[in-house]
Amino acid sequence: MTGAGTNHTIPSLTGGPAIILVRPQLAVNIGMCARAMANFGLSDLRLVNPREGWPRTGALRKGAYAAAAGAVHLLESARLFASLEEAVADLNGVFATTARERGQVKSVLAADEAMIEAAARIRGGEKLGILFGPERTGLANEEVVLADKIVSFPVNPAYASLNLAQAVLLIGYEWMKAAHGSAPPFQQAERSPGAPREMVVSFFEYLEGELERVGFFRPLAKRPVMQNNLRNMFHRMHLTEQDVRSFRGMVVRLVEGPRVERPKRKNQPSDDNG
Repeated sequence: MTGAGTNHTIPSLTGGPAIILVRPQLAVNIGMCARAMANFGLSDLRLVNPREGWPRTGALRKGAYAAAAGAVHLLESARLFASLEEAVADLNGVFATTARERGQVKSVLAADEAMIEAAARIRGGEKLGILFGPERTGLANEEVVLADKIVSFPVNPAYASLNLAQAVLLIGYEWMKAAHGSAPPFQQAERSPGAPREMVVSFFEYLEGELERVGFFRPLAKRPVMQNNLRNMFHRMHLTEQDVRSFRGMVVRLVEGPRVERPKRKNQPSDDNG
C-alpha cells in the first residue's frame, strides 16, 4: 500500500545512521518505524531480539507490512541480531535515545544537535547508529552504556513517553534537515507577476470612486482613515497583476449587474443570385 506523495519514478534517498530497535515488542511498530525511515531517507534497519521474533509469515507479517505503507523494502532488508553488541559491532559511534536521566556521565544532545553531528561524521566516512528501546520500558542502563552520547527530545515532562515510531520519525526529520537541508520539496509557482503600482493605484481609484458613489465613506471626516485602511488591506496581499484584474472585474460586475447574454446571430442567407 502506498499513499499520496509516493513517487517511484525518482530515486529514493538512502544512507544515514542505522536505526537499531532493541527488543521491540510489536510487529506493527516495526512497520511504522520502517515507514518513518523511508520518509526521511534512512535505510539501515536493525532489530535486536524482537519479542515476537521477526514476522515474515502470518498475521504479524501482514500487520507489519500494512503499517509500513509501502516501505516494505526496509522490512525485507532488516537485519536481525541476537545481542546489541553484535548490532553495533561495525559502528564507529552510537547514540542512545531516552527520556530519562540515567546518572551516566555522557553528553546529552537534542535531536537536531545529534543529527548535525551525525551528518558531519557520516560525511567523514564513519558509520553511526541510533538506539531505540522497547515500547514499555525503553533502553536498559546496560544498553545505554554502549552508547557514546544520549539523545533526548524536548517533551512534556509529565508525559515524556513517545511511541517508538514517533521517536524514529523525530530523529528522521532532524536527519533530513541536517543531511539534505530544510527546504520544502516544492514551491508554489508564480503564475502572474507582481502588479505594478500604477495598476494598483488605478484599481484603488476606481474602487474608491464606486464606494463613494454608494455612500460607503461616512462620515466624511473619516474618509481619509477609511481609505488608508482599505489600501493597506490590499497592499498586505502583495497583489499580482491577475489579482488586480480579478478584483476589478468583480467590482465591475457588482456595479453593472449581471451580464446580458447577447443572442447569437443566425446565418444570413446569401444575397448572391448567381
